[in-house]
Amino acid sequence: MIIWLASYPKSGNTWLRFYILSLLMGKKTNLNLNHLKAIMAYPHSTQFEGLVSNLFDLDEIAKNWITSQKKVNSNKHLRFFKTHNMLGNYNEYPFTDSENTLGAIYIVRDPRNVITSLKNHYSLPNYEKAREFMFDENKILAMSERQKNLFMKSKIFPLKQFVGSWKTNYLSWKYMNKNYLLVRYEDLTENPKNEFTKIADFVGKLLKLKFTEDQINNAINLSSFEKLEKMEKDDGFTESTVNKEGVRNKFFYLGPKNDWKKILNNKITDDIEKEFQKEMKELKYL
Repeated sequence: MIIWLASYPKSGNTWLRFYILSLLMGKKTNLNLNHLKAIMAYPHSTQFEGLVSNLFDLDEIAKNWITSQKKVNSNKHLRFFKTHNMLGNYNEYPFTDSENTLGAIYIVRDPRNVITSLKNHYSLPNYEKAREFMFDENKILAMSERQKNLFMKSKIFPLKQFVGSWKTNYLSWKYMNKNYLLVRYEDLTENPKNEFTKIADFVGKLLKLKFTEDQINNAINLSSFEKLEKMEKDDGFTESTVNKEGVRNKFFYLGPKNDWKKILNNKITDDIEKEFQKEMKELKYL
Protein backbone atom coordinates (compact mmCIF):
# COMPACT_ATOMS: atom_id res chain seq x y z
CA MET A 1 0.00 0.00 0.00
CA ILE A 2 1.13 3.53 -0.76
CA ILE A 3 1.38 6.49 1.60
CA TRP A 4 1.46 9.60 -0.57
CA LEU A 5 3.56 12.65 0.30
CA ALA A 6 1.71 15.09 -1.91
CA SER A 7 2.05 18.79 -2.62
CA TYR A 8 2.00 21.47 -5.24
CA PRO A 9 5.59 22.05 -6.49
CA LYS A 10 7.95 24.02 -4.21
CA SER A 11 5.81 23.66 -1.10
CA GLY A 12 8.16 21.71 1.18
CA ASN A 13 7.74 18.14 -0.04
CA THR A 14 11.47 17.42 0.02
CA TRP A 15 11.71 18.72 3.58
CA LEU A 16 8.84 16.42 4.56
CA ARG A 17 10.52 13.44 2.86
CA PHE A 18 13.81 14.02 4.63
CA TYR A 19 12.08 14.36 8.00
CA ILE A 20 10.29 11.02 7.55
CA LEU A 21 13.54 9.35 6.49
CA SER A 22 15.19 10.88 9.56
CA LEU A 23 12.46 9.39 11.74
CA LEU A 24 12.91 5.95 10.23
CA MET A 25 16.68 5.88 9.67
CA GLY A 26 18.24 8.80 11.52
CA LYS A 27 19.64 6.79 14.42
CA LYS A 28 21.09 4.13 12.14
CA THR A 29 22.46 6.02 9.14
CA ASN A 30 24.53 9.11 8.43
CA LEU A 31 21.86 10.63 6.21
CA ASN A 32 22.51 12.78 3.16
CA LEU A 33 20.40 13.98 0.23
CA ASN A 34 21.10 10.80 -1.75
CA HIS A 35 18.98 8.88 0.77
CA LEU A 36 15.91 10.71 -0.57
CA LYS A 37 15.92 8.11 -3.35
CA ALA A 38 14.35 5.80 -0.76
CA ILE A 39 11.15 7.82 -1.20
CA MET A 40 10.72 7.85 -4.96
CA ALA A 41 8.79 10.30 -7.06
CA TYR A 42 5.61 9.05 -8.70
CA PRO A 43 5.07 8.60 -11.58
CA HIS A 44 8.59 7.46 -12.48
CA SER A 45 9.94 5.49 -15.43
CA THR A 46 10.95 2.53 -13.25
CA GLN A 47 7.33 2.06 -12.11
CA PHE A 48 6.00 1.79 -15.69
CA GLU A 49 8.47 -0.67 -17.24
CA GLY A 50 6.63 -2.92 -19.65
CA LEU A 51 3.37 -1.02 -19.23
CA VAL A 52 3.68 1.85 -21.71
CA SER A 53 5.29 2.20 -25.12
CA ASN A 54 5.85 5.97 -24.84
CA LEU A 55 7.06 7.26 -21.47
CA PHE A 56 6.44 10.86 -22.60
CA ASP A 57 2.74 10.35 -23.37
CA LEU A 58 0.68 11.53 -20.38
CA ASP A 59 -2.48 9.85 -21.65
CA GLU A 60 -0.71 6.49 -21.78
CA ILE A 61 0.82 7.07 -18.34
CA ALA A 62 -2.53 8.04 -16.80
CA LYS A 63 -4.19 5.00 -18.35
CA ASN A 64 -1.69 2.85 -16.42
CA TRP A 65 -1.59 4.69 -13.07
CA ILE A 66 -3.63 2.02 -11.30
CA THR A 67 -1.87 -0.88 -13.06
CA SER A 68 1.55 0.46 -12.09
CA GLN A 69 0.44 0.92 -8.48
CA LYS A 70 -0.87 -2.64 -8.35
CA LYS A 71 2.51 -3.75 -9.69
CA VAL A 72 4.53 -1.92 -7.01
CA ASN A 73 2.09 -3.08 -4.32
CA SER A 74 2.28 -6.72 -5.37
CA ASN A 75 4.79 -7.56 -2.60
CA LYS A 76 2.34 -6.21 0.04
CA HIS A 77 4.94 -3.79 1.49
CA LEU A 78 4.10 -0.29 2.70
CA ARG A 79 5.92 2.45 0.84
CA PHE A 80 6.04 6.24 0.59
CA PHE A 81 5.81 8.00 -2.76
CA LYS A 82 6.31 11.70 -3.39
CA THR A 83 3.96 13.28 -5.92
CA HIS A 84 2.87 16.66 -7.24
CA ASN A 85 0.05 15.05 -9.21
CA MET A 86 -3.52 16.07 -8.51
CA LEU A 87 -5.77 13.51 -6.86
CA GLY A 88 -8.53 12.85 -9.33
CA ASN A 89 -8.97 11.87 -12.96
CA TYR A 90 -7.11 12.70 -16.13
CA ASN A 91 -9.14 11.87 -19.24
CA GLU A 92 -11.32 9.72 -16.97
CA TYR A 93 -8.34 7.74 -15.64
CA PRO A 94 -8.17 7.86 -11.79
CA PHE A 95 -4.82 8.72 -10.24
CA THR A 96 -5.19 6.12 -7.46
CA ASP A 97 -7.81 4.13 -5.55
CA SER A 98 -8.50 2.73 -2.08
CA GLU A 99 -6.99 -0.64 -2.97
CA ASN A 100 -3.58 0.92 -3.58
CA THR A 101 -3.57 3.88 -1.19
CA LEU A 102 -3.26 3.67 2.59
CA GLY A 103 -3.12 7.41 3.27
CA ALA A 104 -1.61 10.78 2.37
CA ILE A 105 0.17 13.73 3.90
CA TYR A 106 -0.44 16.92 1.93
CA ILE A 107 1.89 19.86 2.58
CA VAL A 108 0.57 23.25 1.51
CA ARG A 109 2.37 26.60 1.38
CA ASP A 110 1.27 30.21 1.03
CA PRO A 111 1.08 30.75 -2.76
CA ARG A 112 2.68 34.18 -2.39
CA ASN A 113 5.83 32.40 -1.26
CA VAL A 114 5.44 29.43 -3.62
CA ILE A 115 5.68 31.75 -6.63
CA THR A 116 9.20 32.92 -5.69
CA SER A 117 10.47 29.36 -5.45
CA LEU A 118 8.70 28.40 -8.70
CA LYS A 119 10.40 31.25 -10.54
CA ASN A 120 13.83 30.13 -9.32
CA HIS A 121 13.37 26.37 -9.69
CA TYR A 122 11.95 26.44 -13.22
CA SER A 123 14.15 29.35 -14.42
CA LEU A 124 11.10 31.43 -15.31
CA PRO A 125 11.99 34.86 -16.74
CA ASN A 126 9.68 36.91 -14.49
CA TYR A 127 6.88 36.74 -11.94
CA GLU A 128 4.24 37.15 -14.65
CA LYS A 129 5.31 33.82 -16.15
CA ALA A 130 5.43 32.26 -12.69
CA ARG A 131 1.89 33.54 -12.07
CA GLU A 132 0.71 31.92 -15.34
CA PHE A 133 2.30 28.65 -14.22
CA MET A 134 0.56 28.74 -10.85
CA PHE A 135 -2.86 29.78 -12.21
CA ASP A 136 -2.97 27.16 -14.99
CA GLU A 137 -5.80 24.70 -14.21
CA ASN A 138 -4.42 22.27 -16.78
CA LYS A 139 -0.74 22.57 -15.90
CA ILE A 140 1.34 19.52 -16.76
CA LEU A 141 4.77 19.16 -15.19
CA ALA A 142 7.32 17.77 -17.64
CA MET A 143 11.07 17.64 -18.05
CA SER A 144 12.80 20.30 -20.11
CA GLU A 145 14.71 19.22 -23.22
CA ARG A 146 17.96 19.69 -21.30
CA GLN A 147 16.72 17.41 -18.51
CA LYS A 148 15.60 14.82 -21.06
CA ASN A 149 19.10 14.75 -22.50
CA LEU A 150 20.58 14.27 -19.04
CA PHE A 151 18.22 11.47 -18.03
CA MET A 152 17.62 9.58 -21.25
CA LYS A 153 20.97 7.77 -21.15
CA SER A 154 20.10 6.13 -17.85
CA LYS A 155 16.41 5.62 -18.74
CA ILE A 156 15.60 6.51 -15.12
CA PHE A 157 13.60 9.71 -14.88
CA PRO A 158 10.36 11.24 -13.55
CA LEU A 159 7.33 11.14 -15.83
CA LYS A 160 4.82 13.85 -16.64
CA GLN A 161 2.50 14.91 -13.82
CA PHE A 162 -0.89 16.60 -14.04
CA VAL A 163 -0.47 19.22 -11.31
CA GLY A 164 -3.15 21.77 -12.20
CA SER A 165 -3.12 25.14 -10.45
CA TRP A 166 -2.10 25.77 -6.85
CA LYS A 167 -5.80 25.85 -5.95
CA THR A 168 -6.96 22.75 -7.83
CA ASN A 169 -4.01 20.74 -6.55
CA TYR A 170 -4.80 21.60 -2.93
CA LEU A 171 -8.55 21.02 -3.33
CA SER A 172 -8.11 17.67 -5.07
CA TRP A 173 -6.23 16.15 -2.13
CA LYS A 174 -8.42 17.87 0.45
CA TYR A 175 -11.31 15.60 -0.43
CA MET A 176 -9.39 12.39 0.14
CA ASN A 177 -11.51 10.40 2.59
CA LYS A 178 -8.94 7.96 3.93
CA ASN A 179 -6.09 8.65 6.41
CA TYR A 180 -5.41 12.25 5.33
CA LEU A 181 -3.18 14.77 7.10
CA LEU A 182 -2.92 18.39 6.00
CA VAL A 183 0.27 20.23 6.98
CA ARG A 184 1.02 23.92 6.46
CA TYR A 185 4.63 24.72 5.60
CA GLU A 186 4.41 27.85 7.74
CA ASP A 187 3.40 25.84 10.82
CA LEU A 188 6.44 23.62 10.35
CA THR A 189 8.71 26.67 10.46
CA GLU A 190 6.91 28.47 13.29
CA ASN A 191 6.14 25.53 15.57
CA PRO A 192 8.31 22.61 14.42
CA LYS A 193 8.04 20.47 17.55
CA ASN A 194 4.25 20.48 17.55
CA GLU A 195 3.79 20.00 13.80
CA PHE A 196 6.50 17.41 13.26
CA THR A 197 5.13 15.45 16.21
CA LYS A 198 1.73 15.37 14.45
CA ILE A 199 3.44 13.95 11.37
CA ALA A 200 5.32 11.37 13.45
CA ASP A 201 2.10 10.28 15.15
CA PHE A 202 0.30 10.01 11.81
CA VAL A 203 3.11 8.01 10.19
CA GLY A 204 3.48 5.86 13.30
CA LYS A 205 -0.19 4.96 13.23
CA LEU A 206 -0.03 3.90 9.58
CA LEU A 207 3.20 1.93 10.04
CA LYS A 208 2.15 0.58 13.45
CA LEU A 209 5.21 2.14 15.09
CA LYS A 210 5.65 4.38 18.10
CA PHE A 211 8.25 7.12 17.78
CA THR A 212 9.86 8.41 20.97
CA GLU A 213 10.32 12.09 21.76
CA ASP A 214 14.06 11.58 21.30
CA GLN A 215 13.53 10.16 17.80
CA ILE A 216 11.26 13.07 16.89
CA ASN A 217 13.71 15.69 18.21
CA ASN A 218 16.59 13.99 16.39
CA ALA A 219 14.64 13.92 13.13
CA ILE A 220 13.73 17.62 13.45
CA ASN A 221 17.38 18.47 13.99
CA LEU A 222 18.63 16.32 11.10
CA SER A 223 16.12 17.78 8.65
CA SER A 224 16.56 21.48 9.44
CA PHE A 225 16.65 23.79 6.40
CA GLU A 226 20.17 24.87 7.31
CA LYS A 227 21.43 21.27 7.28
CA LEU A 228 19.69 20.48 3.99
CA GLU A 229 21.09 23.68 2.47
CA LYS A 230 24.62 22.72 3.58
CA MET A 231 24.24 19.19 2.18
CA GLU A 232 23.31 20.65 -1.20
CA LYS A 233 26.22 23.10 -1.08
CA ASP A 234 28.74 20.40 -0.15
CA ASP A 235 27.55 17.52 -2.35
CA GLY A 236 24.99 18.89 -4.82
CA PHE A 237 21.47 17.56 -5.29
CA THR A 238 20.32 15.53 -8.29
CA GLU A 239 16.75 16.87 -8.01
CA SER A 240 17.78 20.46 -8.62
CA THR A 241 16.98 21.82 -12.08
CA VAL A 242 19.43 23.13 -14.68
CA ASN A 243 19.05 26.58 -16.20
CA LYS A 244 19.63 27.61 -19.82
CA GLU A 245 23.32 28.20 -19.12
CA GLY A 246 23.72 24.65 -17.88
CA VAL A 247 24.11 25.72 -14.25
CA ARG A 248 22.12 23.96 -11.54
CA ASN A 249 19.56 26.13 -9.76
CA LYS A 250 19.81 26.15 -6.00
CA PHE A 251 17.13 23.73 -4.76
CA PHE A 252 17.06 24.88 -1.13
CA TYR A 253 16.66 28.47 -2.20
CA LEU A 254 15.27 30.72 0.55
CA GLY A 255 13.25 28.40 2.77
CA PRO A 256 11.90 30.18 5.85
CA LYS A 257 13.59 33.40 4.65
CA ASN A 258 11.23 33.51 1.68
CA ASP A 259 9.02 36.50 2.55
CA TRP A 260 6.63 37.62 -0.18
CA LYS A 261 6.12 40.99 1.54
CA LYS A 262 9.75 41.87 0.77
CA ILE A 263 9.85 40.35 -2.72
CA LEU A 264 6.56 40.63 -4.63
CA ASN A 265 5.13 43.78 -6.17
CA ASN A 266 1.56 44.79 -5.35
CA LYS A 267 0.15 43.67 -8.71
CA ILE A 268 1.38 40.08 -8.41
CA THR A 269 0.32 39.93 -4.75
CA ASP A 270 -3.17 41.24 -5.53
CA ASP A 271 -3.59 38.82 -8.45
CA ILE A 272 -2.69 35.82 -6.27
CA GLU A 273 -4.97 36.92 -3.42
CA LYS A 274 -7.87 37.47 -5.80
CA GLU A 275 -7.41 34.16 -7.65
CA PHE A 276 -7.03 32.03 -4.52
CA GLN A 277 -9.03 34.13 -2.05
CA LYS A 278 -11.38 31.41 -0.82
CA GLU A 279 -8.66 28.80 -0.29
CA MET A 280 -6.23 31.29 1.28
CA LYS A 281 -8.89 32.36 3.79
CA GLU A 282 -9.66 28.73 4.55
CA LEU A 283 -5.97 28.10 5.22
CA LYS A 284 -5.67 31.34 7.25
CA TYR A 285 -3.26 32.96 4.81
CA LEU A 286 -5.69 35.88 4.54
